[in-house]
Amino acid sequence: VAYVKGAPEVLLARSSGALVGGVVVPLTDDLRAALHRGLQEYASGGLRVLGAAYRPLHDGISWTADDVEKDLIFLGFAGILDPPRPEAAEAIRLCKSAGIDVIMITGDNPQTAYAVAQDLGLSSEGALTGTDLEAMSDDELEERLSTTKVLSRVTAAHKLRVIDILSREGAVIAMTGDGVNDAPALKKANIGIAMGIKGTDVAKESSDMILVDDNFASIVAGVEEGRREYDNIARFTLYLLSSNVGEIVAIVGGLLMGLPLILIPVQILWINLITDGLSALALGLEPAERDVMQRRPRDPEKTILSRGAFLVILIIGTWLGLLTFYVFSGLYEVDIDRARTMAFTGLIVFELYNVLNFRSFRSPLHRVGFFSNPALLYAILGSIALQVLVVYTPIFQEFLGTAPLTLADWGLLVLLGLPVLIAGETYKILRSRAGTPGSSAPGGPG
Repeated sequence: VAYVKGAPEVLLARSSGALVGGVVVPLTDDLRAALHRGLQEYASGGLRVLGAAYRPLHDGISWTADDVEKDLIFLGFAGILDPPRPEAAEAIRLCKSAGIDVIMITGDNPQTAYAVAQDLGLSSEGALTGTDLEAMSDDELEERLSTTKVLSRVTAAHKLRVIDILSREGAVIAMTGDGVNDAPALKKANIGIAMGIKGTDVAKESSDMILVDDNFASIVAGVEEGRREYDNIARFTLYLLSSNVGEIVAIVGGLLMGLPLILIPVQILWINLITDGLSALALGLEPAERDVMQRRPRDPEKTILSRGAFLVILIIGTWLGLLTFYVFSGLYEVDIDRARTMAFTGLIVFELYNVLNFRSFRSPLHRVGFFSNPALLYAILGSIALQVLVVYTPIFQEFLGTAPLTLADWGLLVLLGLPVLIAGETYKILRSRAGTPGSSAPGGPG
């Protein structure tokens, strides 16, 4: 006897009889229709339906699937409740708000797949089956995929075709899978994600990453973390570049004006390694912005150093440099060491104001929260404390060529640097009120 399990509609198509009340009876059209109605009722309720059948075998039969799996006696089907994880619906919602299209590809009955999709909030105009896909041209399928997000009863070849069509549109595709038949699609997608618990070794070897908890919500959390990391890389990169431009403008400007060297090499090294280093590292720990999962995906061809970002770096850096030049130029003829100390300390104060601007390219500081990144607060306080030591401790004075500053000197530097922060905050407030959309990552304005 050969026992067969699988999709009920497939088994019914290969059956010639059915076991009813312990008796094998012919599978008439009426009985077949009644079984199909029961199947649709189960499937539309979101149950995964599995059918079973058997066939008595005789000597001399060819042991091929085509010969064995025909003239079956249909035994019946069972509905299995396999509800989505509670957090899956929220993950789908976050994907929508983040501009990520989710397509459900499953081997389940189309009614089952569509019912599950509805429960998840995955809007779709019905479900397409593998047979439907084969009847469509690539252009027709491309158009249908814009509105139909549920594909059922598909093969490995169908998955590859869907990836090809979506890739043609320029989409970045992440494919999940757990079985051997998923391996080609996992390998072909931009990001292949295999299940860590249920996934086969073949699927894992074909993927780019493994989802250890088999939870779709973890993928969405990964997207959010990836956007945060990209934002932070952009933040500290642009902050460091703007600070370096400020140093260049101050030093080169002084040389062109025939002034003594505004900053000596060891002071520049101190700024780059200590002040900028601490602040940049702290920016890398900035938490995700509130709207990070409400942005459209960034253009993968767009770099951090966009035209807008370059303009921001140039404007801010020039401003910092001119302020430093101004502080030095008014004192160097009276006391060169004090003038350099004012320029040295002033540039640090200006950059500490500036680092607050780079916490966000869209939201003003009161929305971001001044205390939401404790590491940055510690970096700012630490930089100030170290600079006080540099200015007033004899060993640092000798090493870095500094001289003591008065309280009035410190007050002047604080007041001169304040417009750096005010201008940045004003720009972000005006931009927010104007409703200017932000890019998917802070590559500068726009």
